[in-house]
Amino acid sequence: MDELMASLRAVAEPTRLRLLSLCADSELTVSELTQILGQSQPRVSRHLKLMVEAGLLAKFREGIWSFYGLATTGAGAQLSSRLLELIVQDDPVVKRDLARLEEIKQARAEEAASYFRANAAHWNEIRSLYVDEADVEAHLLNLAGDQPIDQFLDIGTGTGRILQIFAPHVRHGLGVDLSREMLAIARATLEKHRLRHCQVRQADMYNLPMAPESADFITIHQVLHFADSPAAAVTEAARVLKPGGRMAVVDFAPHDLEHLREKRAHRRLGFADEEIESWCTTAGLEVLPTHHLAGTPLTVSIWQARRPGPTLN
Repeated sequence: MDELMASLRAVAEPTRLRLLSLCADSELTVSELTQILGQSQPRVSRHLKLMVEAGLLAKFREGIWSFYGLATTGAGAQLSSRLLELIVQDDPVVKRDLARLEEIKQARAEEAASYFRANAAHWNEIRSLYVDEADVEAHLLNLAGDQPIDQFLDIGTGTGRILQIFAPHVRHGLGVDLSREMLAIARATLEKHRLRHCQVRQADMYNLPMAPESADFITIHQVLHFADSPAAAVTEAARVLKPGGRMAVVDFAPHDLEHLREKRAHRRLGFADEEIESWCTTAGLEVLPTHHLAGTPLTVSIWQARRPGPTLN
């Protein structure tokens, strides 16, 4: 009862309800929330601190940035869920907040797209600066097993390199990406190697162009650190995974290289095992062993999960 009363007191203020609504949509920094609300940073920080202490919001740090999102456990999380159902989305203040949030999201997307356009032709080279891609590719193929994969999906396919290495092992492969420049390179690569059973498509990783339970094996290779909502991307990937199907997520372990935000448009500075595993579990997947590949200067992790059901391979 005390915990519930503390949560009710913490949210009983208009600005805090606005913060709750915004953090339900996306994980945001204090700076972004200040920009949306049009209030001072100390004022917004004080509201956030009270809501975190009451268990309504969760805070996590990455280098010099702090992100805020909805809490997922406890009485505060349950209360947040119920309050969000009561917030009127047509309210003028809520609509204005969400419109400003959309502007921030579009600015983020444009920043990443600009980076992709400038570096599309050298993308594979840039990735190799962190860890030997041959080792990553060998691990992925080993995880896929020896049996043919009926439907393979590569989310954030970029230049189509993962499609290319999986091509001999799949009956049909699909790579999705938002960047037209990346897809142009991927298509050229597939045509060069005459991989006609593999295609690429422009699509959003939060809204995949596939039916539920239609993919046998999914890769998300060096994509999540650019994502605005990585947990949502994992959930959407899980939606299209067949019972018995498997997913491999490749990304960086936690690090403190802040310059990657500005120079490489990274949104997140790596992910802890517990974070990825919790997203997979929440999405209804069974977590499998994780592999860590030490690089210079970063470590690349390969997280695995499968949808419960008969083994496909």
